[in-house]
Amino acid sequence: MSWEPLILTFKLALVTTLILLVLSIPLSYWLAYSKARAKPIIQTLVSMPLVLPPTVLGFYFLIAFSPNNALGGWLSETLGIQLVFSFPGLVLASMLYSLPFMVHPILSGFTGIHTSLREAAVLMGKSKFEILLHVLLPNIKPALLTGTVLSFAHTVGEFGVVLMIGGNIPGKTKVASIAIYDEVEALNYGAANFYSLVLFAITFCILLTVYLINGGYLKKFWK
Repeated sequence: MSWEPLILTFKLALVTTLILLVLSIPLSYWLAYSKARAKPIIQTLVSMPLVLPPTVLGFYFLIAFSPNNALGGWLSETLGIQLVFSFPGLVLASMLYSLPFMVHPILSGFTGIHTSLREAAVLMGKSKFEILLHVLLPNIKPALLTGTVLSFAHTVGEFGVVLMIGGNIPGKTKVASIAIYDEVEALNYGAANFYSLVLFAITFCILLTVYLINGGYLKKFWK
């Protein structure tokens, strides 16, 4: 048994979640308040990972960024970037696959804010950025926390996408879910149980903490 797959898994989840948080706030804001005709199309694309098999996304990602194809070849030869079978590729694929788990809670937070708050801020002469930063975001902290934790936990549990994109390279792309699969295939149930138990315990504690915080149980406890 090795701790490498677990360390790599949580590193991937952390990097993916932080990038998604930064990107999803403006995207969710636009989806919440925009009246553009393309809005339904963008909403559909964001939600597609919820219904598509992960292998479908992984397959098209693999085809698009393969060095043998135009885009992948250009990235490799011009910019020196190789996304297939690499950690950056895992991050990009994980971002696409976990995007709805970050966007949907934040979007629900924005749409749940009463319009009077935004209208009052506009009357006070606040810019859109100031309204977002000082009015909207402080009022959707539970939604931000939920999106962050769901994205992190979902990335930790990924299998199909990371296997298609990253393969099974120890210390580079072999995350815990793939390590579990390998150990089960090798009939090494002790190692598979070790990886599974660590993932189960950590994700359970993270999700439980979110529910306790959002439900106000911790405040009641400390009182």
